[in-house]
Amino acid sequence: MGGGGSFMYALHRPDMFSSACPLSAYIGPLSIENFKERLSRNNEIFSDSLIQQYFERHNVLSLINNMTREQRKGVRWFIDCGDDDFLYEGNSLVHIAMRKKEIPHEFRIRDGRHSWAYWRASLLDVLEFVSDAFHQY
Repeated sequence: MGGGGSFMYALHRPDMFSSACPLSAYIGPLSIENFKERLSRNNEIFSDSLIQQYFERHNVLSLINNMTREQRKGVRWFIDCGDDDFLYEGNSLVHIAMRKKEIPHEFRIRDGRHSWAYWRASLLDVLEFVSDAFHQY
């Protein structure tokens, strides 16, 4: 469970996860242009090839788009983000990317913001989702 780490760990190591439940997850910069802009604001200068390599390895959308057919079925996904959460756009883009790649997942958008109250309200659904994975074995 958790935020962006849940995405990254499960995408990098699907062999270690039966389920992943990112709640209000940070997915990384939404595009390589956003990433380059952030680097330039911090006066960080890297070659375009190094930026591209890093982006492809550490951006959730990039990782999803590069998944093999076998990887697409390995992890059960439950994604939940509030409609007033500042991370809603990235989470919505992940849902769209997963739909396009036919990656099975559950996606929830409810009224709420980036807060413990929102996540607490998700916990029963998340625990039921994770528990269901154990019943399948």
